[in-house]
Amino acid sequence: MTDYLPTGLRALAEAGDSDAIDQLIELAAEQGDMDLLRTFADAGNSDAADLMVELATENEDMEELRRLANAGNTTAAEQLTELTTE
Repeated sequence: MTDYLPTGLRALAEAGDSDAIDQLIELAAEQGDMDLLRTFADAGNSDAADLMVELATENEDMEELRRLANAGNTTAAEQLTELTTE
């Protein structure tokens, strides 16, 4: 699913270029690519984690919100509570 990502941008990100990583995260969010966002979030990128929460909330993806909440993401826990009490 990452065929939408420019090769040069991927290479820069793999080399640790923070601007390239930010751009990849933005592209992944635009494409709804939760797998790529999860890769960055699991590596400690808080922007990727925030976007995952946002996408999971928009899609009412309770499983993903639970996973994020169980991993300590308080925003995901709040969104999960909000969605389950509506």
